[in-house]
Amino acid sequence: MLSNSKIAIIGGGSWATALAKMLLVNVDSINWYLRNPNNIDLFTKFGHNPNYLRGVEFDTNCINFYHDINKIAEESDIMIFAIPSAFLKDALKELTVDISEKFIVSAIKGIVPEDNLIIGQFFNQRFNVPFESIGVIAGPCHAEEVALERLSYLTIACPDMKKARAFAFKLETPFIRTHISDDIWGTEYASVLKNVFAIAAGICHGLRYGDNFQAVLISNAIQEIKRFVDRVHPITRDIKSSAYLGDLLVTAYSQFSRNRTFGTMIGKGYTVRSAQLEMHMVAEGFYAAKCIKEINSQYNVNMPICDAVYNILYENISPTIEIRLLSENLR
Repeated sequence: MLSNSKIAIIGGGSWATALAKMLLVNVDSINWYLRNPNNIDLFTKFGHNPNYLRGVEFDTNCINFYHDINKIAEESDIMIFAIPSAFLKDALKELTVDISEKFIVSAIKGIVPEDNLIIGQFFNQRFNVPFESIGVIAGPCHAEEVALERLSYLTIACPDMKKARAFAFKLETPFIRTHISDDIWGTEYASVLKNVFAIAAGICHGLRYGDNFQAVLISNAIQEIKRFVDRVHPITRDIKSSAYLGDLLVTAYSQFSRNRTFGTMIGKGYTVRSAQLEMHMVAEGFYAAKCIKEINSQYNVNMPICDAVYNILYENISPTIEIRLLSENLR
């Protein structure tokens, strides 16, 4: 199952580059969609991504580059999406090829804004991809450490466990170990929520709260994740496993976490716009904070940390005031 499938990566960022590095350990070639033809030319000329993880070198003879979304869809059986959720609809607006029989993998860790759909829901509703043919790549794993070949772990989730295992084999390397799960809802929502909590951790760091407070913040954060995913998709799951707690910890604490970096800038007094401009990268948690707030209006789950981040980013409440109020509700 999936053994001889042609694999496509859609996206040109650091995570897409890290995934390409993993895959090319196990497969002879991959298809890779980069929207800008100039980036393809530079990649082919220099043998590395011109914009991200430039230290990772590739044999470009093993890569078939595309800048036409329909051509790469026609030529691929597995499509891995690794672009910011806010840009997903725009990237697919010209897609006319039927992808309902493809194996679709989300490496996005975000929610489609306005639609308020996690990526699996989006492909199921918009492109008629059955949930059994949708996979999710969950951490804890930063692209920068994959580039350095530091031992990392991934969880591959899919309702069809045979497909999950077959795809996981394609990512295993001496420095990548994989586990499988059937929980695409919980892993994807947890991946979304941990970005919001990483922004909270960054804001607190920017406000000069210490490690003691951060420990309380994150222990409360995993409880928020559990309350939310158990309400949205109530199945038996171990919230302490690496796909949930592990991914939260690395995103909240790592020097490579763009969401923590974004939050730190907000805590230090940057406006949202100035922080976004200075980072040159997308912090998924910014979009997720608003989406989760709107989704939770249906479920009414107690989520004080998410609410605090939303208030700071979208209601222009002072981080100093909002975090002080939050601190009174943490246990």
